[in-house]
Amino acid sequence: MSIASALVLFAVIWFLTFLVVIPIRLKTQGDLGKVVPGTHSASPEVHNLGRKAWITTAITFVIWAIVAGIIVSGWIGVRDIDFFGRMGPAPVEDTQ
Repeated sequence: MSIASALVLFAVIWFLTFLVVIPIRLKTQGDLGKVVPGTHSASPEVHNLGRKAWITTAITFVIWAIVAGIIVSGWIGVRDIDFFGRMGPAPVEDTQ
């Protein structure tokens, strides 16, 4: 895995994790009963995005380390997830 692939993998996992973490413990204006005129009652009042970004980074690092380790070790390859057999047979290695 190249450095660019590792960074892209980290970014994808980070954004997916962030989208899961954002709604956790979110307090909306409707929940607190302080709806600002002109806004929706589901607008966040207290969101703590900075804290959630750091939590997301920590969680992502653990998930990324596991996924990158599996990819680099070759334990699971592309042919292992080819459920429909579209890649054809694996190339035969010469043992001479």
